[in-house]
Amino acid sequence: MVFLMKFLQVVLALSILIVVHEFGHFTFAKLFRIRVDKFFLFFDAGGTFLFSTRRSKWFTRLCPSALKWETEYGIGWLPLGGYCKIAGMIDESMDLEQMKRKPQSWEFRTHNPWQRLLVMAGGVLYNFIFAILAFSLIMAIWGESYIPNKGTKIYPNDLAQEMGFRAGDEILSFDDYVPENFGMLQADLARRKVRQARVLRGSDTLTLYIDGAMLGDVLGTPMMFDLAVPFCIDSVAADGVNAGSGLLKGDRITAVDSQEVRFLQDGRKIFSAKLGQTVEAVVSRGGEDIIMPLQVDSLGRIGVYMQNPQIITRKYHGLQALPAGLKFTVSTIGGYLRDLRLLATPSSGAYKSVGSFIAIGQVFPSVWDWYQFTFLLGLFSIMLGVMNLLPIPGLDGGHIVFTLFEIVTGRKPSDRFMVAAQMVGMVLLLGLMLLAFGNDIGRLIH
Repeated sequence: MVFLMKFLQVVLALSILIVVHEFGHFTFAKLFRIRVDKFFLFFDAGGTFLFSTRRSKWFTRLCPSALKWETEYGIGWLPLGGYCKIAGMIDESMDLEQMKRKPQSWEFRTHNPWQRLLVMAGGVLYNFIFAILAFSLIMAIWGESYIPNKGTKIYPNDLAQEMGFRAGDEILSFDDYVPENFGMLQADLARRKVRQARVLRGSDTLTLYIDGAMLGDVLGTPMMFDLAVPFCIDSVAADGVNAGSGLLKGDRITAVDSQEVRFLQDGRKIFSAKLGQTVEAVVSRGGEDIIMPLQVDSLGRIGVYMQNPQIITRKYHGLQALPAGLKFTVSTIGGYLRDLRLLATPSSGAYKSVGSFIAIGQVFPSVWDWYQFTFLLGLFSIMLGVMNLLPIPGLDGGHIVFTLFEIVTGRKPSDRFMVAAQMVGMVLLLGLMLLAFGNDIGRLIH
């Protein structure tokens, strides 16, 4: 059931984003009276399709006029993207026969370079607009919530400890940057290629020097900086194993079985080794230490709730949500561009973090959540837009570069060159796809 829920979310999200992207090309092509031959969600490789307004007989019987439509709309069977086949344009369909015919006024190739540039940029533009709308909707309904970095302590994993971070540290700055959002610490560390980190450890301020060779591991290691949760009791579960133990709100557990416990995570390590047993805890209450026996259940829990961390929530009303959504979109685009810069640096090892549909599926929650789905839609829309801006033939960015070259030099690349460039681009994209699937399979095996 969990797999089915994730699968449906991935398919729905990709379908929405592909349609939005291709609709950007479609609308600009129609605006300049360029004919669009096909508009397909997913690829109809080998001429096989799930639905077509021109080739599905049941549909043409219901709507005979569809045979006269200028554009064929459909759904392919290969869910690796979608396409908008524009007449007179060399694209992934590699339809070379059309290029041998005499150019027509309604073809892409006969229009001026500025119009062709807008047609090619339309998909990316629509992706960014869609992200702004998605994040603005989130700001209007749920607002913006985050744990502030200032005053918040970290609980580092093994990699962070190897870098020199310790449980209870408060990160003050990465180089000259002062982080605001605790949840973005790991991303900030990698994206900014941090060389020095200033931390507050107890009452001392220390400088940690970060080994640049470890930044690749940062991208592939989850939860480098967990929230160090003080083992301070907020409430005791009424049906928990310690309902009658005498624990009170405000109690702080400082030791378990003679082992010091500073944070909740320290206690979890001890409890996981004492399943179903009784442990002796030292509880600090009003300046006094009380020794108290506590029961651990079969899952390594003691049935208590901790005090919630400080959370900042910003509410936006009406039109206030739009600039907030725009600001968040711009910030996210900037962060993703930094990710791509790392990806282009082999020594960083960032290529190991590239993922495919498998990795995307793991990001979605196992139950339906409108907030998470909308947020991920906005995030993936930005990723799709930025990826398509890469100057690789076969992507929008490649076409945009060639068109800009024509605008600057006044010389249009030949059709023969464009065909060759398209083939090179398709090989590069296939290699990237194989890398992504290989990384995902490797992670699953590991």
